[in-house]
Amino acid sequence: MIENYLKILEESLQKKLTVLDEIIAYNKEQEKLLKKEDVSLDELDANMSLKDGLIQKLLKLDEGFEMLYERIREQLLGNKDAYKSQIQSLQQLISQVTEKSVSIQAQEARNKKLVEYYFAREKEQLKQGRQASKAAYDYYKSMSNTGMVPPQIMDQKK
Repeated sequence: MIENYLKILEESLQKKLTVLDEIIAYNKEQEKLLKKEDVSLDELDANMSLKDGLIQKLLKLDEGFEMLYERIREQLLGNKDAYKSQIQSLQQLISQVTEKSVSIQAQEARNKKLVEYYFAREKEQLKQGRQASKAAYDYYKSMSNTGMVPPQIMDQKK
């Protein structure tokens, strides 16, 4: 019975590794999108939505793993020698999951800086656009106020 639970835990960790690999791929794609000169917000939004779905899937896998582990935890701790090879296998998988999680956190930090740079650049462009628009409006306004200046010297004879 406990062997079946251990297999389920191992399968859960394998699925987590697969999901983490997919998240890493989406992070790399997101980085490429953000490094482009003309960022497509639709592509970026689609990327983030897909990544969010993977994160939700990862959270469900974590939750299921924790529940199952709590169910068999005491039996495992009491019989460490009997399940030594399976425990070592689980520990290796957990180590891989942790390593990939750290890698994802580093990618996320880099992508966050790229997003901040993108928004700062866009904000500056908007500011310059507003300034140019204001200058054009002020010029138009000052030119329309001048109107036609009538001649100062007029011939009064008819």
